[in-house]
Amino acid sequence: MSFRGPAGHPRDQHQSEVKRVRKIVVYVLMSHTGATESPETFFAEWDDAMDANLAAVIETQDAVILGRRSYTEWARFWPSSDIEPFATFINGVSKHVATSTSLDGDWANATAVDGGLVEFVRDLTQQPGGDVGVHASISVAQALLAADVVDELRLVVAPTIVGRGRRLLDGLPSMQFQPIRSELSPTGSLMVDYRVTRESREVRQPF
Repeated sequence: MSFRGPAGHPRDQHQSEVKRVRKIVVYVLMSHTGATESPETFFAEWDDAMDANLAAVIETQDAVILGRRSYTEWARFWPSSDIEPFATFINGVSKHVATSTSLDGDWANATAVDGGLVEFVRDLTQQPGGDVGVHASISVAQALLAADVVDELRLVVAPTIVGRGRRLLDGLPSMQFQPIRSELSPTGSLMVDYRVTRESREVRQPF
């Protein structure tokens, strides 16, 4: 049984003042063998369940981190795109670009990261707001995973084997993930969510 105090009760006021911690969420499209480069080459089909999954991922995000290459490519494509649900989201959301040079073009709400990426992201999580997404930028995702600032991985795994290309976890230290959710789409792609388990990052081997 739950108890709900009268309006204006100190406990209600305390609960309303609880600070929500922003999560860093990495969303990645990959092949069955872990390749992440050029996902359009190994996703033969995209279905409504995958659209719904993407919509759920971006629903809680009000900022994204992009690498310079992804920014340059996306700034040419997404402003004129009508591919939903992502077009409206990415064109309107705050975009923080990991780059040491000024940004070209005038894509709305895009700014260059001032200073080191990891320090910037750590500071961002302490500010009010929704979750922060990392999209399409493998080098950024790897840097943040290595620095232990990523909270969740949202993977979409195509039923395709690719023998070459960059892989998300290549070169990273050992880490463990706690499964949150998994779902198989009608066209055979696996949508799986993991939480990064920080306290078990260093596991002693019995030999």
